[in-house]
Amino acid sequence: MSGIYLHIPFCKKACHYCNFHFMTSLRLKDEMVNALCKELEMRKEYLEDKHLTSIYFGGGTPSILEKNDFEKIFETLSRYYTWDDQAELTIEANPDDLNKAKTMFLRQLGVNRLSIGIQSFFDTDLEWMNRAHRTEESIAAILNAQDVGINNLTIDLIYGSPYTTHEMWQQNVDMALDLGIQHISAYCLTVEEKTALHHMIQKGRFLPLNADHANQQFEYLVQTLTNHGFQHYEISNFAKPGYIAIHNTNYWKGEKYLGIGPSAHSYDGKTRSWNIANNKKYIDAILEGNLPMEIEFLTPSMRYNEYIMTGLRTQWGVQLEKISAISPEYVHFFKKQIQQPMADNFVVIENDHYILTNAGKYFADRIAMDLFVVED
Repeated sequence: MSGIYLHIPFCKKACHYCNFHFMTSLRLKDEMVNALCKELEMRKEYLEDKHLTSIYFGGGTPSILEKNDFEKIFETLSRYYTWDDQAELTIEANPDDLNKAKTMFLRQLGVNRLSIGIQSFFDTDLEWMNRAHRTEESIAAILNAQDVGINNLTIDLIYGSPYTTHEMWQQNVDMALDLGIQHISAYCLTVEEKTALHHMIQKGRFLPLNADHANQQFEYLVQTLTNHGFQHYEISNFAKPGYIAIHNTNYWKGEKYLGIGPSAHSYDGKTRSWNIANNKKYIDAILEGNLPMEIEFLTPSMRYNEYIMTGLRTQWGVQLEKISAISPEYVHFFKKQIQQPMADNFVVIENDHYILTNAGKYFADRIAMDLFVVED
């Protein structure tokens, strides 16, 4: 199993909470598309398995690209890889980009999954987030996708803002259910350094975040979605049966993938590499025939820590067998360290899988850190 991620580093506006790599000018768009295609050619041997299970356009805002941009990228992909109707082809999109014509084109191109950045169905939320769309466009985008036959939809929602009341959050969740969404990624609002949100809180222009407020909204989310048949298969992700995200699940399960574009990461089982997070430097290097990346060779302790960090967040948890495959000496360490979380009823064993309980999900990062090996 292998997948490809393509990073499209352009947005119309800078969301106040976002720390991903992007720019709001489209000045370098054409050069970027050419560079992405060139990198695909340069790295065509990276994945041994040329039959893809997933292609994922992330960003940034991939839906900002035009028809000829997508056609050029897909033509390049098809030159070096194959995929079938079962492959998951996802494009992250902002609602204001998804008019009927654009959505129909994406469907005809083979896109079968849209990840729509809704964030909230309240304009007041969208305003402080500095989003480019409004609620009316969110609903229209979902309906347009369903009308053209894209019936695998996931939306992003953000909870935990001091300005999002519990009543508003409940209405957000209810709206997603009413619209028949198959997958929901819900993220707790966090304050990342160097973001506009971080600056506003420091200046007293935005209320500080409250963990209890966020936890109550997370609890409502979990109870409501599971009552409606959603699987809570990763801490931030919920899916109806048959709609678990293939691409992201492969990340969490340690499958190999190739990342194309500025700031994109790749993983081949032994090394992790990442491209420079600078659009101009990335383009110049690629078009000169150089790969502007750093490579990290993963030690056993790094592989173990990554497995603990990602696996523990999922419904599949972690297994002693997989820990032993990394290094048998870590099994004893893990069994010793896991005793306290189990005593606190934060972790249980189900069919040889160590899995977080609902209570443990609130402390996932802390539990994982206590299980980390500091060094080899």
